[in-house]
Amino acid sequence: MSTLELSGIVKRYGAQTVVDGLDLQVGSGEFVSLLGPSGCGKTTLLRIVAGLASCDAGTVRVGGTDVTALPAHQRNIGVVFQSYALFPHLTVSENIAFGLKARGTPRAELAPAVDAALRSVRLAALADRPISALSGGQQQRVAVARAIATRPRLILLDEPLSALDRKLRETMQVELRQILRDAGMTAIFVTHDQEEALVMSDRIAVMNRGAIEQLDAPEHIYGQPRTEFALNFVGLSSQWRGTLEGARVRTACGEIEVPAERARDVGAGGLRHEVLVGVRPERLRASRDPQPAAAGMNRLSLVVSQTVYRGANRLVYFSAPGGGATLLAEFPAHDDLAPRPGETLSVQWPVADTLLFAAEAAP
Repeated sequence: MSTLELSGIVKRYGAQTVVDGLDLQVGSGEFVSLLGPSGCGKTTLLRIVAGLASCDAGTVRVGGTDVTALPAHQRNIGVVFQSYALFPHLTVSENIAFGLKARGTPRAELAPAVDAALRSVRLAALADRPISALSGGQQQRVAVARAIATRPRLILLDEPLSALDRKLRETMQVELRQILRDAGMTAIFVTHDQEEALVMSDRIAVMNRGAIEQLDAPEHIYGQPRTEFALNFVGLSSQWRGTLEGARVRTACGEIEVPAERARDVGAGGLRHEVLVGVRPERLRASRDPQPAAAGMNRLSLVVSQTVYRGANRLVYFSAPGGGATLLAEFPAHDDLAPRPGETLSVQWPVADTLLFAAEAAP
């Protein structure tokens, strides 16, 4: 059964449509991220689900119940805001108890509920500490504890990790997901950080201009993007524009073979089509020897323009004839291959990993 079901959600501000006929179903216990650039409608959609904003059309159902017209305090939905919205003059336990008291929890049940919420986020030892004495990560966990203490049917998180430094943020990504999983919570998480969404989500909804471009598991969003927008927004890629002829694409850098089934889908209705070819940079392998392409592999000779050292790996950028292309490969930093600008490398990658999109998908 779906915990959340959105049907035909529309939200307009004047002449601008911010959410455009959006449908979404989230299963019980599922963690779904809304991922997209600023202005794509993800936070507006979250506010509509929470009851903090109304929709101009569509239906919001939580646990099978239509809550579209219900005010926020009657929806039994927990919300963790970007700013945490904690009360600085209250202790940790008092902050958590605040939401319980607002729901009318009997006095005899308050202490056990607060204690259970604190233990779920591993902060029982800090129950009497003032909020001002906590680190950013601890404050974030208090905000989550307050949201789950009332045992909501659904928890909404609006970029709650954005204020943390990178190292703490990466730690909290794993920790937050585990906390919610242990609590059996269904969660909707808003972020513009692609890596964060890939790490934390069961499924990712890639949003663009008020609509969902692709809703899928993280590995499919990254490895099998359905649109050019999804390809460009999630991860890096090498890209070539060219002409599709059968299962091959003629580009300024050379001929590239593409998966036959995908070529049939994109090329349906004609023999020649302008297309975009893409491949994730870690799928490329390079050599200084001009080796012929192995079976099932694409091969191009590319000239190195620059390299970028990133600790665990090295990005290698290639110049493209005539410009207008993004060409890069990612190699482990410990590889013996450390190319220099101006070198020509033989670059190969599997045909099966080659992505293909119709040119109409280009911005």
